[in-house]
Amino acid sequence: MTRRLTVLFSAFEALLVAAIGVAIPLLPATLMWAIQFGFAPDWTGFWRASVDVWLIGHGVDVRFALDETTALTIGAPAGTVVVVTIAALGFALLTLALGVRAGARVAETGHRLLGELTAFVVFAGVSLLLTLSAVHPDARPSLWQGTLLPATVFGVGLVLGVLRADADRGVTAHGRIAAITARWDPRARGAVAAALKAGAASVMLVLVVSSIAVTIVLVVGYAQVIRLYESLHTEVLGGIVVTAGQFAFVPNIVVWAASWFAGPGFALGTGSLVSPLGTAVGPLPAVPILGALPGGDLAFGFVGLAVPIVAAFLAAVAVRPALLRAIGDGSRLAWSALVAIGGGVAGGLLLGLLAAASAGSFGPGRFAEVGPDALAVGIASGVEFAIGIALGLAAGSVTLPRLRRSHPE
Repeated sequence: MTRRLTVLFSAFEALLVAAIGVAIPLLPATLMWAIQFGFAPDWTGFWRASVDVWLIGHGVDVRFALDETTALTIGAPAGTVVVVTIAALGFALLTLALGVRAGARVAETGHRLLGELTAFVVFAGVSLLLTLSAVHPDARPSLWQGTLLPATVFGVGLVLGVLRADADRGVTAHGRIAAITARWDPRARGAVAAALKAGAASVMLVLVVSSIAVTIVLVVGYAQVIRLYESLHTEVLGGIVVTAGQFAFVPNIVVWAASWFAGPGFALGTGSLVSPLGTAVGPLPAVPILGALPGGDLAFGFVGLAVPIVAAFLAAVAVRPALLRAIGDGSRLAWSALVAIGGGVAGGLLLGLLAAASAGSFGPGRFAEVGPDALAVGIASGVEFAIGIALGLAAGSVTLPRLRRSHPE
């Protein structure tokens, strides 16, 4: 493929990813404009709202100036400015997945660097244009965040897509990393690799358990969720819109569940706390998915604190053989301790970053604080991961005493 075709192809891939992301909120919004409002309002308002939703999904701050009716409903003075900073991570996850697909396709053009750069620049440019189109006195997204944050998510997806394409051709990132770290002490190289793998695997296992836990909670609280849907008195299209909006926050809820297992839990408003030791929240908005939230103190909630430790234990058992091969005759105790500390730091940092991405301001008043405390989650999970990794590495060194067989004389 020629360079010109590579540029055009890469630009088209970037445009397609942005178009899909915006189309998801725009389609139901347009249907509401046509069916429920009879084409009467200005459609551009629905366009701006859809772009705002897409931008919020990538962590872009949007400032809303409340009109008189809305302000009166929540008891605030007219013209009150509310900054929404929470990210509906479902959109970011979609952009990341589509970016991986685009990166793999761009890698096949033969002009990889040119294609990646073109796709990233075009996506950033489209993000800027979308942000500019959504600017309004009543709702103003941050211009620099609207340009950089969605493009950053897309860029990470591009890199992952290229790495996947390399893996399909037998060229792995492991070989490149080995070339970079060739001058390192083999034991140090093995310890660093084991720590990073153990930390990342620990977080992944906790997220898997969190996903299962969220599913179970929703199934158990299904009746209350339905009652909240009925209380909203939405028509079919309105119910679809509400459901789609909740789906966008499912990744956030999974991270909140992981923060719950880590111990610090999460907040659903200033002064509230949902943690293994109990749930104390004030009045919640009529969001159906929140109806499944368990209330009061959980009798055995503290058992959830074992999840990060067990996850880290399993991760350490998995990386232990490679670590032992790397350290050879070195001190197993010293290297194991370093891996446990390094894995705890890596895992705690990763889960802390996820917690930070899932939290923010959701509205005025007490809802200016929603989600987990990233610092608390990072520290607590880091300590738990370090303990679990240490136990997992030590467990392989424990040998059970063998029973002596008695032989008849």
